[in-house]
Amino acid sequence: MAMSKLQWTVLGCGSSSGTPAIGCECATCRSDDARNRRTRCSAYVRIGDAGVLIDTSPDLRQQALREGIRRVDAVLYTHPHADHLNGIDDLRAFCYVKKGPVTLYGNAFTLDNIRRRFDYALAPPSPVWDKPVLHTELVSAPLNINGVTVTPIPLQHGAWPCLGWRIGDVAWLTDVSDIPESSLPLLAGLDTLFLDCLRPEPYPSHLHLAASLEWAQRLAARQTFLIHMTHQLEYQALSAQCPPGVAVAYDGLQLTF
Repeated sequence: MAMSKLQWTVLGCGSSSGTPAIGCECATCRSDDARNRRTRCSAYVRIGDAGVLIDTSPDLRQQALREGIRRVDAVLYTHPHADHLNGIDDLRAFCYVKKGPVTLYGNAFTLDNIRRRFDYALAPPSPVWDKPVLHTELVSAPLNINGVTVTPIPLQHGAWPCLGWRIGDVAWLTDVSDIPESSLPLLAGLDTLFLDCLRPEPYPSHLHLAASLEWAQRLAARQTFLIHMTHQLEYQALSAQCPPGVAVAYDGLQLTF
């Protein structure tokens, strides 16, 4: 079976506060460059005719309207922090459009959190589809979606066990403070890597700029894009600091493989 075409869209590459940050008058927050306007971090991937989200940010509705997204069949969750999960209710629009459920994939830590906080979304559909209709699937091994291998990548996010996701030869590693040695073979031979890069200074539960560049060099993808950035990182200034093979992502960035 031929591998399906992958179409990646960066829905958001911002940190939990987004950029502009509320109450801030820094140069990045006042910038006229659209690449400095960052919604909360997430991605959308078309795998053949299947629509797959990585996380449901609080900005999901805005992101979906901006990018013309009409179909979501599954969500690959990284972890249950609010900036990656709290847009989950907006999945009801996609359930309503297709009159069918959306499958949520994640580790036990994340799925247990979803079941506690959003139990109403896991019920059977009503006649008017007024709530999300979601199914949870615990993952510990690769999935196959339309002939493409989707691999969960165990990562550490401070004290939390989170997941990165590899789809074909593209990996999305957000909210990561360390990549366990046991996960490195799962990241071999990447074409494209989207990698956490929170701010210039170290932070307990995220990679900062120097650490991100070190991991980019070690993982050696053909191209690395920095994601999950605060307003402390301005697009043009950060781009000037990036070595060959590393670039700064922005909301709406689209790639086809």
